Amino acid sequence: MENSVISRQPASRPDKRAKKTRDFHRLSPFWNAAAHLVIGLFSLACVYPFLFVVVISLTDEKTLALNGYSIFPEKWSFQAYQYIFQTGDQLLRSYGVTILITVVGTLLTVAIVSLYAYAISRPYFKFRGLFSFIAFFTMLFGGGLVPSYIVVSQVLHLKDTIWALILPMSVSAFSILIMRTFFKTMVPDAIIESGKIDGAGEFRVFLYLILPISLPGLATIGLFAALGYWNDWFNALLYIDNAKLLPLQSLLMKIETNIQFILQNSAIGSGTDRSAIAQSMPAETTRMAMVVLATLPIIFAYPFFQRYFVQGLTIGSVKE
Repeated sequence: MENSVISRQPASRPDKRAKKTRDFHRLSPFWNAAAHLVIGLFSLACVYPFLFVVVISLTDEKTLALNGYSIFPEKWSFQAYQYIFQTGDQLLRSYGVTILITVVGTLLTVAIVSLYAYAISRPYFKFRGLFSFIAFFTMLFGGGLVPSYIVVSQVLHLKDTIWALILPMSVSAFSILIMRTFFKTMVPDAIIESGKIDGAGEFRVFLYLILPISLPGLATIGLFAALGYWNDWFNALLYIDNAKLLPLQSLLMKIETNIQFILQNSAIGSGTDRSAIAQSMPAETTRMAMVVLATLPIIFAYPFFQRYFVQGLTIGSVKE
């Protein structure tokens, strides 16, 4: 009887006066708008310097000399770009050379670094300590400029070839150590064991099991390599004499050197022709135009690499 009475009693309702738990993952409309405003201002602060450089490159040289730098110039001009494009086919050829060495060099760097790092990351590799020391030793001590030049030009006979711009930068000890740590921490041993159980060899395991889940690490070293190849001009200065193999950065550096030479000679000399040429030359805007031409193409590479900067790709791939 007592049990039936108890069962008929309605279930106790929660106390209305109980405090509701606050959801910290949600923001009020005010703080949400404030957060968007702060992030928007920070993004604008990051983009503004490059936009300012673009505006200066499109400003008339005389207006720039009179009024100084301004985000809204009184007079626009393409004179700086016209001066650079006076090189004709050389600019397009240098662009092609730079794109070629960037693409080929980045792929070669990713291939060499990933294979090297995967080998020294495996605990069953007998000589992993020796090869790790070799990679680390090159970060502390280098052979120097003269031995490097002798090896590239006289031993390997790469002078005045496209490979002189690719091979000297194809191996990075810093990238090797980064990828070794990535393979150790982010690649579960169970994935490798499952591949070997199915009869796959080391290369098949590396190509079909390791690389697909290593895209964040590969994209990181690929981005570093692409920036290094794109901005490199020193190797061309050492090994390239043929104008057809001149990369973009070296060409822009030569244009800058020519501008400085003309301006200095016009200041020293007293000829009217020299002073007229120096006054009509868009020196400052040409510098900014060179920055735009050298930076704008590589900016489009960031969205491609950014999509792979996602952590936790291996979460859930293996159930321990």
